[in-house]
Parts: sequence; structure tokens; C-alpha cells
Amino acid sequence: MKTIKVVAAVIKAVNKNGEDIIFATQRGYGEFKDGWEFPGGKIEEGETPQESLKREIMEELDTEISVGELIDTIEYDYPTFHLSMDCFWCEVIKGNLVLKEAEDAKWLKKNELDKVDWLPADVELIGKIGMGQ
Repeated sequence: MKTIKVVAAVIKAVNKNGEDIIFATQRGYGEFKDGWEFPGGKIEEGETPQESLKREIMEELDTEISVGELIDTIEYDYPTFHLSMDCFWCEVIKGNLVLKEAEDAKWLKKNELDKVDWLPADVELIGKIGMGQ
């Protein structure tokens, strides 16, 4: 089975009530269209995961982020490939998270993370970010 290496940004902010919120996007294309995920993408030849994540977020959301610590690497078997996903805490440096590829997006409080239909590999991550950081 083919392995696909990707990176995902768990973009964190604080809302006006002082609560931590996490950014989620809904896929607008492909086999997993309409599923919710953390934004990111494939690591290209010669890139570090952090460089890849900064590039992907700039391409997909027109936003500059800082990449913090690795939360976890999720290993998940989809029917046709194995996904290896490095997931990092991130924060917005500059930009407004413009949706160039995603169909929709939401800022979710930690207690709302189960309110969207996450893709299977991303579900694995939800448990890990619980009240992390």
C-alpha cells in the first residue's frame, strides 16, 4: 500500500471571550469532499514538514502562520493508501484565512470539536488535542 506523507495545521487562536478556538476546513473537492479536516497538504521533495505547512497554508488560505510544536504523527490506513500525517500547533502571523480550496471553514471551541464530520485520520487527532497547550 502506498504511503502519503502530509502535514496538518492545528491553528489556534483565542476568541473575544478568552476561549481557545481551533480552525477547521471542509474539503471542497476529491474523494473526501465535504469531510472536515485540519488544513495542510503533501510534503514536497526537499521540504521539512514545517516548511511544507507554511507553504500549504499560504497556498490554500493566503495566510502566513508560525509553526509550533509537533502534536503527534497520525498513522491511518485508508482503503487505497496509508496516511502519515505530522500535526503541528500553529498560529496566524498575517492574513485572514481566505478559503481558496476549501468549501467552508469554522472556528471551533474545544468543546465543539465533535460538532463537524471529521475525516477519519483527523478524528484520531481530535482526541490528542483535547485540552493540549
